[in-house]
Amino acid sequence: MLLAAKGYDVQVFEKQDRVGGRSGQLQLGEFRFDRGATFLMMPQILEQLFADVGRSLQKEVEMKELETLYSLHFGDLAFTPSKDVEATASQIARLFPGDEEGYRRYMAEEDIKFDRIMPLLRRPFQSLKDYLKRDVIRALPYLHATDTVYGRLSRYFKDERLRTSFSFQAKYLGMSPWECPGTFTILSFIEHKFGLFHPIGGVNAVFTAMAKVTTELGGVIHTSCGVKQVLTKNGTAVGVLLANGERIEADHVIVNADFGMAMTTLFEPGLLKKYTPEKLNNKKYSLSTAMLYMGVEGEIDLPHHSVYFANDYRSNVDDMTTHKVLSDDASLYVHNPSVIDPTLAPPGKSSLYALMPVPNLSASLDWEKDREHIQDRMMKLLEGIPALSGLSSRIEESLFFTPLDWQNEQDVYKGATFNLSHNLGQMMTLRPHNRFEEVEGVWLVGGGTHPGSGLPTIIESAQISVRLLEEEDARGSKKQTSRIPQSKVGRTV
Repeated sequence: MLLAAKGYDVQVFEKQDRVGGRSGQLQLGEFRFDRGATFLMMPQILEQLFADVGRSLQKEVEMKELETLYSLHFGDLAFTPSKDVEATASQIARLFPGDEEGYRRYMAEEDIKFDRIMPLLRRPFQSLKDYLKRDVIRALPYLHATDTVYGRLSRYFKDERLRTSFSFQAKYLGMSPWECPGTFTILSFIEHKFGLFHPIGGVNAVFTAMAKVTTELGGVIHTSCGVKQVLTKNGTAVGVLLANGERIEADHVIVNADFGMAMTTLFEPGLLKKYTPEKLNNKKYSLSTAMLYMGVEGEIDLPHHSVYFANDYRSNVDDMTTHKVLSDDASLYVHNPSVIDPTLAPPGKSSLYALMPVPNLSASLDWEKDREHIQDRMMKLLEGIPALSGLSSRIEESLFFTPLDWQNEQDVYKGATFNLSHNLGQMMTLRPHNRFEEVEGVWLVGGGTHPGSGLPTIIESAQISVRLLEEEDARGSKKQTSRIPQSKVGRTV
């Protein structure tokens, strides 16, 4: 969308039948679901993105702010925070006496931390020299990279349940809060500071709007049209070979496919040296998710977002991330958008989705053999929730989606739905660069490159890559002293 607005000749090739990738839309009968991401935060980033191309997010997508962020369940206790600091502090004083001042301190200190860290997520980290810039020096005391999310939150909260309430967001990065760098305490702060939003029609409505704007700006989007290979000549990308055998020439190739899958399937064997299959296999990847999408008769008496934590949350997380086994005592996330969005299901019915975090495909689990057993287990956990008692008898449409399905149907490497982990060895300049190091003319965007996973940072990766691409074209134009400099118009991506 950005490049089309800047006058580039843009063509998008999407393997699936609709845009959005793992944030695509799933349709089962008359019911519609967001396939993956359902938490939309920091809408100001999207607002600016649309403003940059002369459009308005509000005119393209109807956004609804949630009154409460989510309902977090610990046995019979439910914590329902909002971005109203005083109302949340009052609820903490009632449910977790003595921790309300820690919450206020957390919000005040994280506000400063957020201000220092955000500039680092808005620019590239291409070399070690990038660490010497002023914004890194300003942010350094606040990065807390050698601490963990759980360790940092223990400084603010005494109650274990409250620590969990502000640390479970590490799962957005597919990591354990006991291992995730302390930098990422800003994730829960962002939710509490800016709130959570739901686009009417689902999160995919945002990407559908981007596709619409792109085409209006002259771009062409080809769905159900996969790419077989990035074509190269003398170490430079010259276009793509489509799955149907057609060759498309281009000045730039932007790769928004899953990083691990792209490195192992989209380049000529033997071409890459840094990202060989062996080296990719040794990298750290996020956990995965088992998904149950359900079209249900009747309304569901649950809020938009609900999380039901395992009785022993740390053991549950360790099972997934360290021991690579399924937990007997699992946590569940339940998404009930129909409570505020009537467009996703027929009148009087609900589109409901449940997510159970599970190990990625590096675990020795047989998802083909145990698929039905795991689905049944997940359904029993759901029916243990009072509002979902008897759920199975009300289901009209359903689909169970496993890590193996994420890999085979959505091309997600190892089924790691949150991409590369965000450990210290895979952050900033140690993360794959926006300007691809191995092939000239290739640019990376998405969760596998800097700055990382999560919709706001993925959008920032697009902004970074576009700026770098433009800068390279500008340098190329200045070098063309023997002829008229080439304009952006006519440059193909």
